[in-house]
Amino acid sequence: MRKPQRGAIGSAAAVLALVRLVARRGSVTVTEVSRELDVAVSTAHRLLATCVREGFARQDHVGGPYTVGPALHELTLVAGSNAVPLRDAGAEVLAALRDELGETVSLAILEGRHTRFVQSLEGRRSVRVSSRHGLLLPAHSTSGGKAMLAALSPDALRDRYPSHHLQATTARSITDWDDLRRELNRVRRRGWAANLGETDPAVAALGAAVLLGTGEPVAAVCVAAPMSRLGTAARLRALAPAVIAAASKIQQRMRGS
Repeated sequence: MRKPQRGAIGSAAAVLALVRLVARRGSVTVTEVSRELDVAVSTAHRLLATCVREGFARQDHVGGPYTVGPALHELTLVAGSNAVPLRDAGAEVLAALRDELGETVSLAILEGRHTRFVQSLEGRRSVRVSSRHGLLLPAHSTSGGKAMLAALSPDALRDRYPSHHLQATTARSITDWDDLRRELNRVRRRGWAANLGETDPAVAALGAAVLLGTGEPVAAVCVAAPMSRLGTAARLRALAPAVIAAASKIQQRMRGS
């Protein structure tokens, strides 16, 4: 068998280091990669291009940051824990939650500054929110995204929003950084987050984070319903215990307990 060249081994190690960096930060720039890996900017470009080609990173527009790609998400879903993969841990719990609440339920993960819905089951009611599967929305405007952002360390949160710019999806979206920080503090205190028309004026949602043993967020359980049915503080408080319990069950399954 032909032995790999030393340069090839070095390049592979650099790519793996870059994959870990992207996974940890969620979003990186060429300059950050050059600095963190101690390589030339041209080398950082080449490594990022390799990650994009293989699906471990993505770049939404030329000159923009590089974020977590679909291949890395698939690894997270397939081997998200030493005990039970995230996808398997969430499937039965989501089905039970949907049957209990009658509303559309989903499992979401962080993708840079966005929330991606990776599993979703539509509610049983005739008027309901459609499946969220595959949707990519600004994390600071979704209930699951806020729940996960609130669980990040201050440094990890700053890494995702170095410019503090917050994209508006609707007129209700949070666009001020200090307002978001106050909102995340509320989420930490009560253990759940709400979205009242921040991604769709007609939709309200509630989310709770699924945490690793380290306390880092790996996903969030979300329930979404028409604003007319879920858009009150009383209704949100009524559903919160069930959503928090579902997130806790997924945590326990992933940890093998």
